Amino acid sequence: MTDLFDTIILGIIEGITEFLPISSTGHLLIAEAWLGARSDLFNIAIQAGAILAIVLIYRRRLLQLLTRLDLPENRDYFAKLALATSITLVGGFIAKYLGFKLPETVAPVAAALIVGGLAILGVERFVSNRPQIVEVTWRVAFWVGASQILAGVFPGTSRSAATIFAAMLAGLTSRPAATEFAFLVGIPTMFAATAYELLKTRGGVEDWNALAVGFITSGVVAFVAVKWLLRYIQTHRFTAFAWYRIVLGVVLLGLVMHGELR
Repeated sequence: MTDLFDTIILGIIEGITEFLPISSTGHLLIAEAWLGARSDLFNIAIQAGAILAIVLIYRRRLLQLLTRLDLPENRDYFAKLALATSITLVGGFIAKYLGFKLPETVAPVAAALIVGGLAILGVERFVSNRPQIVEVTWRVAFWVGASQILAGVFPGTSRSAATIFAAMLAGLTSRPAATEFAFLVGIPTMFAATAYELLKTRGGVEDWNALAVGFITSGVVAFVAVKWLLRYIQTHRFTAFAWYRIVLGVVLLGLVMHGELR
């Protein structure tokens, strides 16, 4: 029962943090310091549950893109999604080949949370007085793809934060437009990562019941969290998330210095 409870807690944490710009990987690493580490497949699977929530939320947009490629604007948007995804997949493969691995200690996560929070404040200041641009350019697509690699290598960066703010810095200054493009790029990326981990662990030992519980929990919670976020950014900046990251990062560094975490 305790293990099931821990699995649900991890699913809830993933569901809340995957698409808020506060780093799901960082929060899971912190949670696992108390609840016990889980397999790479488990962590990827609960991320996939959260991605499934995005598919459901954007189902009409996705259906329109896939069934109406005869429209020039849909072909253009789809091509830019494909570019960003290709950059991410190629860069991720290279990072794996070179042996990049996520650290298993909290200090780098805490530092990334603080740096990321300061970066969010800087981006918001940069775009505050600029016109709201909703057009996704090739430059935006390139930098969104590249930023996903950065988030994959440095936990605490946050994939959603890296992609949203890369898009905004590259010229997509509308928060809803930047968020939509960043989230849609995450769909094929995370499903590809899940498929990769499944192939790696084929025939291995895995608690499939825990995997299913975590997947469903994260999906349901992510659906609610994303719905809230999409309403929130219509009238608010991302500043509150920046300060949350900074405060959390400082607290975590304090715990590390006092030996409470490693």
